Amino acid sequence: MTDYTPRPDRFDQAGQPQLIDAHDLEVTQPGVRALATWTHDRLGLRPGDSALDVGSGTGSEVFTFADAVGPHGTAVGAEPDPNLLAAATRRAAERGSTAAFVSGDAYGLPFGDNTFDAVLCERVFQHLTAPARAAAEIARVLRPHGRAVVVDADWATAVIHPGDPKTARSVIDTLISSTTNPLSGRRLAGLLTDAGLTVDEIGSHALIQDRTIGAGALVTRIADLAVLRGTITPQARDQLLTDLQEAAPRGHTHISVTVFATLAHKN
Repeated sequence: MTDYTPRPDRFDQAGQPQLIDAHDLEVTQPGVRALATWTHDRLGLRPGDSALDVGSGTGSEVFTFADAVGPHGTAVGAEPDPNLLAAATRRAAERGSTAAFVSGDAYGLPFGDNTFDAVLCERVFQHLTAPARAAAEIARVLRPHGRAVVVDADWATAVIHPGDPKTARSVIDTLISSTTNPLSGRRLAGLLTDAGLTVDEIGSHALIQDRTIGAGALVTRIADLAVLRGTITPQARDQLLTDLQEAAPRGHTHISVTVFATLAHKN
């Protein structure tokens, strides 16, 4: 399972290559690509359309938008982190892509009302303290009959197996409590409805970690955090990680989370 835990809004320069590499790795994961296929199919971009990706990272989805809308369309990514924004802009130039990138976040998109035919916002809402504001911004910048897809995880659906169930549950609870909006996946449809959009479809996909790698970076880090918080003992953590590692060569390890994608339109 790719690491989708919250990240700070700003990063020191030493960490930038690793941050950019992590974003590039995320978009290659099978579960993420399956969701991307679902998303682009539902948005149904046509030549001449205008499309926005909110929280565009290093720009992968905006490049796909640009290919779909063609030279007479508009493909824009809004990203608050300046280093990711710079990386996306540089890559657009290297590709000769018409994709454009601007500084902006989910609370204040730098565009007028009724600007875009399609809006994507993927794995952003789990980081937001005021997700209703973000949903309202998406609705604001959509044109009448425009489509939006909002995608996010629901961390209460996380599964860690095998290992002591109580220890695994404590690690999952620690992940939930350390995420700003951990149940965002199940709340997307309601938020978009409250923002005045009409929900058309809800898709889902389980992001499943490679079964051969044992605990992996995310579970290991959250288990360490659970020890620091005193919710599990060091011995319980070590046993859980050992159980996961020993099960991996036999194909018995299962670590996953369910991600939900909500398609809506503006009347």
